[in-house]
Parts: sequence; C-alpha cells; structure tokens
Amino acid sequence: MRPLAPRVVADAVAVLPRSTDRCLRRLAPPLGTVTPMATSAAGDGAGHAATPESLGYRLPAEWEPHAATWLAWPHRHATFLGDFAPIPRVYARVIRVLARHEPVRVIASGAVLDEAHDSVGGVTGVTLVDIPTSDSWIRDTGPVFLLPRTGIAIEPAAVAWEWNAWGGKYPPWDADAAVARAVARHEGLQVFTPGLVLEGGALETDGEGTLLVNARCIDTKTRNPGVGRDRLEAVLREQLGVEKVLWVGGELAGDDTDGHIDQLARFVAPGRVLAARQPDRLDPNHAPLAANLALLESLVDARGRRLEVVPVDIPSRFCFGGVQLPASHLNFYVGNGVVLVPVFHEPTDNRALALLEDCFPGRRIEPLPAEELVRGRGGIHCITRDQPASLRHSPSAGQDC
Repeated sequence: MRPLAPRVVADAVAVLPRSTDRCLRRLAPPLGTVTPMATSAAGDGAGHAATPESLGYRLPAEWEPHAATWLAWPHRHATFLGDFAPIPRVYARVIRVLARHEPVRVIASGAVLDEAHDSVGGVTGVTLVDIPTSDSWIRDTGPVFLLPRTGIAIEPAAVAWEWNAWGGKYPPWDADAAVARAVARHEGLQVFTPGLVLEGGALETDGEGTLLVNARCIDTKTRNPGVGRDRLEAVLREQLGVEKVLWVGGELAGDDTDGHIDQLARFVAPGRVLAARQPDRLDPNHAPLAANLALLESLVDARGRRLEVVPVDIPSRFCFGGVQLPASHLNFYVGNGVVLVPVFHEPTDNRALALLEDCFPGRRIEPLPAEELVRGRGGIHCITRDQPASLRHSPSAGQDC
C-alpha cells in the first residue's frame, strides 16, 4: 500500500442532508444593515468593532507571492452539463500544474476526500484537508485573505463572507457556507465576518487600493436586499482595506453568477486592465461587453491614474447542447511563476495567450483546455483561491501589454 499524502483534519463542519432538486431555496432573512464583526478583533475604545481597514490590512493582488493555492475537489454531478466523468481529471491537471510552482491544498471530506487522495494524494506539494463542501467553486466560497500594510506588524487575516449559492440558485449550500471559516481556522487566521453576502469571484484588485466590482452580482435583492450601494461600498472599504471601489456592469450569456468580474475585467498591473470583448455583433455578449469596455476606459483608480484598458476577444457563441456558456479567457489564474489560461480550441486562444505572455514575462504561460469547466459555467479562476505569502516587500506585477 502506497504511503498516504498529508491529511489534515480541520474542525468538524456539519453537513445537512443533500437535496436532489435544484429549485430555488428559501433565502436567509434579509440583511437590514451590515454590521462588521471580527472574530477576536479588538475594538477601537469607543465601542466600535475593529475592521481590517482600521487595523492596517490590505487586499493583495493575485500576482503577489502565494503561500499556497486552495481548491475544492469536485463531486456534485448536477453542477456540470453533460458527462461528469472528465471533471475530476480537469481539476487534477490544474492541481498538478500548480504544484510544480507552489503548495496546493485540496479540501474534501468522506468518500470525496478518498477520491481526491486517489487522484492527487501522491503529488509532491499537495496537501489534502478534511473540510466538507457542497460544490467545488472555492474562489467564491473560500476566504478572502488579507495582508498587513507595509510597516504594520500584524499577522495575515481573512474575511469570511456570507454564502447563499449566488442568490439562492443551487441548494443545498450549507457545507459551502462554512468553508471560508473552516479554511481560515485551519490556517490559524483571525477571521472577519461582515455579514455581507458576496462571492470571491466578484472582487478584483490591483493591490494598490483599487477594487473592481460588478453591481449586478452584489447589489441585488437575492444577496443583500435593502442594504444600498453606499453601504455596500463602505463595507468593501472597511473589510478589504481598499481606497476606491470602481463599479462596472454587464455579464456573459449563460453566467449564473450574474456577472462575476473575473469573467469580464482583470488587472494585470496597477492601472492596467484586460477587458473581455466580443466583436461578433450577432453574439448576445457584444453589446454589454462593449458598454463595459467603454465604462472601464472612463475610470480612474485610487492613485489617480486613468485605467489603461486592453481588450481581449472571447469565443463567440460558445454552446453546449444549445445552451450558450460563459467562455472567457479572462478567467485565468496567476500563480507563483505561472499563469494558467483557459483555452477553448477557438481562434481567440492564441491572441489571449500571446497577450498574457506579454503581461507576465517572468511567468510560464500554461494553456489549459477549459471546455469541461465551462459546462459548469465556471473556469480556472473559479476553482482556485490564492493565499498570499506574508512578505513585507512589494512584489512585481504584470508588465506593459
């Protein structure tokens, strides 16, 4: 019998009986207000809970050095249109590529953990962590990791948002609602719990105080009813330590997240953004992406720079079984020394790869077929969660592209 890979048992997380249907589940009571709270956080002496912003935390850019990348092993067959069988192999390939460059931690529980062990348990650099999940999109369910600002002597921390499966679309989600806290506990991190319903794929930062978000997937009746745009923005500033929130719009046809930013616009360096474009005027994505690109070109970041926006063409009318799916090259993932880029065997692949090679000259560009992942309406970025390394220096970003 071959030796087991490291298996770390996290605190027990209750899993409720699984439902067999995918109908809309009753949502949690509406949030009338959002009250930031921090686990073990000190107050400010005036009866107010300390926030990451007040304590000196910031949200790092994805290109900054990582301590690890987290993934959740796939097991929910109904998530993917068509055959589920290839899906674990896609995850395994992503894990193996990443493990050549940085530690990888894979969460699962029970029989699913055994499946993960059989597939990637023997891969050097991979650790299996016993945390139950409802699904496998850890970008959205996992914690958002924070680092201290330069010169501030505090340990890294994490924000755990509330989770309701993209506005109550896919019950049951009970296990996933506990993932962010469980991962943060496993890492021994202080956890901030703002009470806001939000997914990690809805956030994009340059690491210098600018945050890109899409109102369509945050300011909604199914996520944060009655909160209001001003309060939402205030909480994002308080909890992520950002200085300026830039609101964009649009969504890809078939995107059940209601428009996550990691399909639409991505920073590759401070002041520089790649934006999805669809030149095919007959494609339903053409008009909303054109409007979003024009909006991005008008925006100014936290440092007073007008954004340099570089368009990236995405596949036209990418369908499975007559259903258009959100295929986007912008769902790439930046790791230590590597960029994992979704490709679809489409004419747009080579241009996207060349562009990212120019943007990240110090990193290996790894094209990974993503047709299977997009059958679950996600991509490489959606299945990964970066945990930044606790470094005091300012790391290099992407370059001119």
